[in-house]
Amino acid sequence: MSQTVDRALSILPLLAEGPANLEQVASRLGVHKSTALRLLRTLHEHGIVYRQQDQRYRLGARLFALAQQAVESLDIREIAHPHLVALNEKCGHTVHLAVYEDDEVLYIDKVESRYPVRMYSRIGKPVAITVAAVAKLLLADLPEPERRAVAGRLDYPAYTSRSTPDATAFLQELAAVRERGWATDFGGHEESINCVGAPVRGPDGRVVAACSVSAPNVVVSSDELLALLPLLRRTADAISAEYSGISIPATISPTKAMP
Repeated sequence: MSQTVDRALSILPLLAEGPANLEQVASRLGVHKSTALRLLRTLHEHGIVYRQQDQRYRLGARLFALAQQAVESLDIREIAHPHLVALNEKCGHTVHLAVYEDDEVLYIDKVESRYPVRMYSRIGKPVAITVAAVAKLLLADLPEPERRAVAGRLDYPAYTSRSTPDATAFLQELAAVRERGWATDFGGHEESINCVGAPVRGPDGRVVAACSVSAPNVVVSSDELLALLPLLRRTADAISAEYSGISIPATISPTKAMP
C-alpha cells in the first residue's frame, strides 16, 4: 500500500511541470501503463488530477482548492509567536509582527522589551504606514500599480524631521526596500525610536507579514540595532518556512551587504 501511495504522489510533481499522457507518466514512474492508468483513475476520481480531451492529464481543481483551504486555515500569528519570543530572548528588544489589511498595516503580535523603557505600540493598532519598517516591507511587495495607487492616496504626516515627506519619496523608499529585502525606521515616527524589519513570506513567495525589532536610541544605537538584521532575517525565514512548509524563493531580492 505504501508503494502505491508513493507512486501516486510521485505523479503530482510530474503534472506540476505540465500536462502529460499515460505513457509519460508510466515512464516517469517506471511502471507498466496499466499500473499508471489505475493510479491516474483513482486520482481523477478524487479531483486531484483531470483528464483533458487530448487524453493528457493535468493537476485538478480539487488539489488547488485543498491547498487554498490549508493556507487559509493557517494562523500566521500562532506560527510566528514562538519565533518572536525566541528572537526577543536573544536580543532583549521589542519585537513586532504586522500584516496589511484593508489599506492599513496592523500589529498582530508584540513581545515586550526586557528594558525598562517601553514602546506604546499595541496589538491591533495601525502603524504609521508612511514610516514604519513593517509597513514598508508589506507595501513594497505589492504589484507596482497597486503600490503607486496606495502611495498616492496616503497622507504624509511630519511626525519628525525624518518622516517620509510625500508619495514620490515613499515610492523611492519602497523600491529600495524591495531591492535589498529589509527595511528600517530610524526616527521617522518618533525621534528616539529606531526599528529594523524583515519580511515573512507565504507559499508563493509573496510577503504575508513583517516582523521587526525596535528599541529606543538611549538603549541601543541605530548601527547596533542594524547589526541584529541577520538574526532578524533568520527568524523571518524560519517563520516563512514553517508557515509555507517548503523552502520558498524570495520575491524581494536577497539581502545586500549592509553599509
